[in-house]
Amino acid sequence: MNAKRGFVPEDVRNFSPEAVETMRRASRHILYLINEGYDLKSAATFTGNHFLLSERQRMAIMRSIGKSERIKDRISKKIPLTELSGKEVWIDGFNTIITLEVMLSDSILLDCMDTCVRDLAALRGTYRLIPETDGAAAMMLSLLKEAGVSRAKILLDAPVSNSGRLKTRIAELGEDFPGDLNIEVIKDVDRALYDKDLVITSDAIILDHCALWTGLTDECLKRLGKEGIRVWDSFS
Repeated sequence: MNAKRGFVPEDVRNFSPEAVETMRRASRHILYLINEGYDLKSAATFTGNHFLLSERQRMAIMRSIGKSERIKDRISKKIPLTELSGKEVWIDGFNTIITLEVMLSDSILLDCMDTCVRDLAALRGTYRLIPETDGAAAMMLSLLKEAGVSRAKILLDAPVSNSGRLKTRIAELGEDFPGDLNIEVIKDVDRALYDKDLVITSDAIILDHCALWTGLTDECLKRLGKEGIRVWDSFS
């Protein structure tokens, strides 16, 4: 049974071609406002009310866009997977695994301004392994192996349910990983990743703090021959 991680029935209507076009129009207004100093949430509320957007549509836009300076800074810190050979990487475990589960479930994925691929799963502390979990973890480990990573540190949030079970499953799937594979369950993953040199995540706050980062989910999406939905458009 496919659990369809990140899918709700309303997505068929919320992300129809006509709805996405309306969201792109709305995103131009929101981008203009936040680049003029307005708070993102306030700008999304004001504009979303005008365009009669659902909460899920507003969330999709908010996860897809950012201030011009911040987007440029994130992109400038991104390095390709081909430059990971011999390097140590720190991985935002739930962030990466859940997005890959959503990808394998054929649920909504977002093609964001900073080149990240993001989802709308919003688990909020509740997580359970699903049939796609093994495929997601195996895909992550395969790309790290192919890139020649010498040491992978995967961090999982302790407050999230079943974090221990996910740690065990990743460890089992990574038994033949050629480098040093270390999986930790800790209290505050976001803060632990702020000062790291090379991070794998799509979490915007972490991207704004870390030194360098690389995209993994966007490469997986490309290899599967799929595309994320672009709900944003430039106002310029």
